[in-house]
Amino acid sequence: MNSGASEPAHEPALIGIDWGTSSLRAYLLGRRGDVLDRIVSSDGILQVGRDGFEAVFDALVRQWPGIAGLPVLASGMITSRSGWVETPYLAAPLGADELARALVAYRTAGGTDLHFVTGMTSEHDAGPDVMRGEETQVIGACAQGASGGVFVLPGTHSKWVRVSGGRILDHATFMTGELFAALRGHTILGALIEPGPFDADGFARGVDAGLAQRSSLLHDLFHVRTLPLLGRLGGTAVADYLSGLLIGTEIAAGAARDARADDANGGHPRPVTLVGRSDLADRYEIAFGRAGLPTRRAPEDIVATGHFTIARAAGLVPR
Repeated sequence: MNSGASEPAHEPALIGIDWGTSSLRAYLLGRRGDVLDRIVSSDGILQVGRDGFEAVFDALVRQWPGIAGLPVLASGMITSRSGWVETPYLAAPLGADELARALVAYRTAGGTDLHFVTGMTSEHDAGPDVMRGEETQVIGACAQGASGGVFVLPGTHSKWVRVSGGRILDHATFMTGELFAALRGHTILGALIEPGPFDADGFARGVDAGLAQRSSLLHDLFHVRTLPLLGRLGGTAVADYLSGLLIGTEIAAGAARDARADDANGGHPRPVTLVGRSDLADRYEIAFGRAGLPTRRAPEDIVATGHFTIARAAGLVPR
C-alpha cells in the first residue's frame, strides 16, 4: 500500500473489483479515487465456478486488514449468468448516474455488502449487442477527460463504444479475438503456422489486406493458407498475417459504421481512444495507424476510476 495512508486523502474509501472470465483485478481506492493498492489474480469466473466466488472474495479482502465496512463495487462477467450474481442489462444511452441507480446490492454469508454494476445493451437493426465490464472502463476514461468519441476495447470480443458528453450512446461487438483462436486452432489455416516472434511485416500485410476497400473476408482468409503454401509468406509470419487480416477487417467495418454515425449527427470524427495496455492493444494501435486513424491510450487502471465514479454517483463515497 502506498505511504501516507494516515492522511485523509489516502484513507481507504472503496474496494473496486474488475472480475472477468479469466482474471480478477481488485483495487483499494482512496477518498479521491487514487489507487492505494491492487491485487491481480487468475481467479476468473471460469476458473472459480459458481460455488467458489464467496471464498475467493473473502480471501481477497483478508489481504487488506482494517477495511471492514468499506463499500465494494464489482463489475465484469461476475455479473453474468455464469457469474456470482446475474444483473439485468441497462439500455443505452447511459452514464455514471444511470449505472449508479441500477447497482444490484448483495450481502455475503459473512455479512459484507457488495454492489454489482449491471451490464448494458444497445439495439441495432440486426439484433442487440451486450457488454459487461467495458462500460465501467469507459466511464472511468470519461472521468479522466476523454468524454467523447469512439472507444475501442480490444479482446476476445472487441468492443467499439460511441460516447458523447461522458455518456455511452451505443456500442458494437466484433468477435475478432475468438475468431482468430478458432481459425488458428481448429481449421486448415493453422497447419502452416510456425512459432516465432512478432512479425511486424506479416502483421502489416494482413492489416492492409483487411483494410482494402474490396476486401472480402471469407475469400481473403484462404490466402492465409495459399501465401505460405506458395512461398510468398514465411511460416513464422502466418499467425501475425491472420491477426492483422482480422483486425484490419474489424477496423474497416467499425470505422465505416462510426463515420456514418458522425455524418448523421453532423459531427467530425475524433481520435479513437484505445482502452487496454496489452500487446493486443499495441497491435490495434499499429493497425489504426495504417488506416490513417489517430489514437490515444486510456491510462492504466482506468476501470478503478470507473468504479470510483459510479460509487460516488451512487453516494457510496463522499463527493
